[in-house]
Amino acid sequence: MTSMNRREYLTTTLGGFALMGAGSIASASSLLPLAETASSDGIRQDGIRQDNSSGNPATYTLPHLAYSYDALEPHIDAQTMELHHSIHHQSYVNGLNLALARLEQARETGDFALVKHWSKEIGFHGAGHFLHEIFWSVMSPDGGGKPKDADLKKAIDRSFGGFDAFEAHYVAASSAVEASGWGILAWEPTLNRLMVLQAEKHQNLSPMVTVPLLPVDVWEHAYYLRYQNRRADYVRAFMKVVDWEAVAERYHQARQVLG
Repeated sequence: MTSMNRREYLTTTLGGFALMGAGSIASASSLLPLAETASSDGIRQDGIRQDNSSGNPATYTLPHLAYSYDALEPHIDAQTMELHHSIHHQSYVNGLNLALARLEQARETGDFALVKHWSKEIGFHGAGHFLHEIFWSVMSPDGGGKPKDADLKKAIDRSFGGFDAFEAHYVAASSAVEASGWGILAWEPTLNRLMVLQAEKHQNLSPMVTVPLLPVDVWEHAYYLRYQNRRADYVRAFMKVVDWEAVAERYHQARQVLG
């Protein structure tokens, strides 16, 4: 990805924060190592449909994957990937667009009776959409192992006392998320440190100041077909497909702009 100035960053990568509002998962949740150019169908790789022909805001769409549904096997099976991406993620895209449309109608009519409901829907579906964008982008058929990037390795050592300690913490925290949600490796810019966070549902319990670098989806639809109730086994399998180059890119981009 080409380098961005602060204005470009705020426009292209902090859009999710602007939508998600109070209680959101992170202030730069849509920072993605994906192409910013639109495809022939007008859809950018980060899941935003370009609409330059009118004055209407762009709508969100399901992002394209950089690999096939079966590419992450045996760690994550093709059936789970297809259902997760084409059905569950699509539902968050649909919910986000619907909420935005309903709030546009509210502004046009002056009827804000349901503003609380639709604002919550933006938080829920928006966080679900943006976290999934990151989730797909930090997995690779060639992933796993340990990060090779020197700065990211140093940050993990400083924040957790070494990669093995980080991985044990990450697996334990992600496995212990109450009900459905996410485990997240995030960067906190105030003290320049990494944190492992839990998020119930999509948008709860994580500081807004943090930037998610490595989220793992621990909703049941992400693992139940193969791993049943063995969530920790799924998270350990997820670690075998982590694209540490993509995680390092997110880390450097966040530090460049917010550090």
